[in-house]
Amino acid sequence: MQGVWLILDSLIAVLALLAGFFLHKVVSERKVGEATVRAERIVQDAAREADNRRKTAELEARELALKARATLEEESRRREREIQQIEQRVLAREEELSRKLDQMERRLDETTAKERELVGREKAAGEKETRLATALEEQRRKLETIAGLTAEEAKRQLLAGMEQEARREAQLVAMRLEEEARETADVKAKEVLATTIQRLAPDYTVETAVSVVDLPSDDMKGRIIGREGRNIRALELHTGVDLIVDDTPEAVLISAYDPYRREIARRALQVLIADGRIHPARIEEVVEKVKKEMELHLKEEGEKACFEVGVHGLHPELVRLVGRMKFRTSYGQNCLQHSKEVAWLAGMMAAEIRADVKLAKRMGLLHDIGKALTHEQEGSHPELSLQVLTKYHESPAVINAALCGHENVEPETIEAVLVEAADGISAARPGARRDVLESYIKRLAKLEEIALSYKGVEMCYAIQAGRELRVMTKADVLSDFDAHQLAKDISKRIEAEMQYPGHIKVVVIRETRAVEVAK
Repeated sequence: MQGVWLILDSLIAVLALLAGFFLHKVVSERKVGEATVRAERIVQDAAREADNRRKTAELEARELALKARATLEEESRRREREIQQIEQRVLAREEELSRKLDQMERRLDETTAKERELVGREKAAGEKETRLATALEEQRRKLETIAGLTAEEAKRQLLAGMEQEARREAQLVAMRLEEEARETADVKAKEVLATTIQRLAPDYTVETAVSVVDLPSDDMKGRIIGREGRNIRALELHTGVDLIVDDTPEAVLISAYDPYRREIARRALQVLIADGRIHPARIEEVVEKVKKEMELHLKEEGEKACFEVGVHGLHPELVRLVGRMKFRTSYGQNCLQHSKEVAWLAGMMAAEIRADVKLAKRMGLLHDIGKALTHEQEGSHPELSLQVLTKYHESPAVINAALCGHENVEPETIEAVLVEAADGISAARPGARRDVLESYIKRLAKLEEIALSYKGVEMCYAIQAGRELRVMTKADVLSDFDAHQLAKDISKRIEAEMQYPGHIKVVVIRETRAVEVAK
């Protein structure tokens, strides 16, 4: 029985092993099937993801290609526009050169024709001169035979008598006419001038060579100077001024004779102080920005001046030049303030005598416009005024008013005379101008030198700050008529040889006084 049970136990164990083996096989096959399904699903998902990424990459590549093509097309169009602009400028330059060449050829033809005409005239004049000389020589011989005197002796006697008589008569006529003119004109002129000067009382603007910039504290001076002075050197380099950082509390001085550069430096320094960032690169950036802003400021100042004076219709470039005169000086007097004052004075005098007020104001505002141009244009300020007024199509009357008092140009209109008088009044107002001491002394010495060079002058004095010259003459050498003529001669010589603001009165004193004014 025990053997049977052993066999049964063995069979049961074998059966249990077989059942476990088959069960393990079934479970393993099921797990393998599930793993296979999961693997296939993962492969399919990876394939779909790869396909999506491939499509995305293709879309991005197409977008990049389209952007590159658009950029290339835009660059091509820009290049084409630049080429067209260059071609237009070249064509315009060629047309201008062709026009100038035609003008030069016409002028050359005109010059050649005039030269031929002049040669013919010279030849004809030479022939006439020869015939005239022959006739005069024959007549002279006949007159010498008849009179018993040589031509030279007769000429000297005749000229001496005629000269003495003509001088006396001319002096009498001149004195009588001038006295009559003074009686009628002096009263009216003084009345007009007095009324005009009293009505106008503007502030004087006498510029100095130094501007002051206030600082929030003395610590800012060290930042303005910078390490080893690099900041202050950069400021002076880019603005063309001298910065003076001394013991003055909470202030920096800007020194320069050019008010325009001084104003740029002042504005730039104020911006840097407010900003707080002060270093060479920032200084250069701020100075360039201020220079651009100053161009707009010049236009605004010009428009403001035109509005104040009542002058309209100026060319925009002339308006900008009017604004630039705010930063120009003449004998220390601000040119813009001077021009506005001349315009107001000329306009009021024109209204008093019923002349063209608008034209007089326009002439007064533009009479010194050449002083607004920089050193880049060569020539004196009257020449520059002529150039710029002609360029921007101002009328001949305005151009003539700008040239009056310079280059011996005489006024052609009554308004030009008023502008010249207003210019002298504005320059002669006490405190309006500041002369350098050395030039002031030289002017006084020159005045006395001119007067003492004439025969019969005993002594002379330049008084009234050089506005009047009093000449004492010797009574036994000069007569009353000679004293009157001497005043004329001295005044004319002063006009020809000297430069001075306003008028200089020449008073020659003998037993009577003869007065002339060098205008």
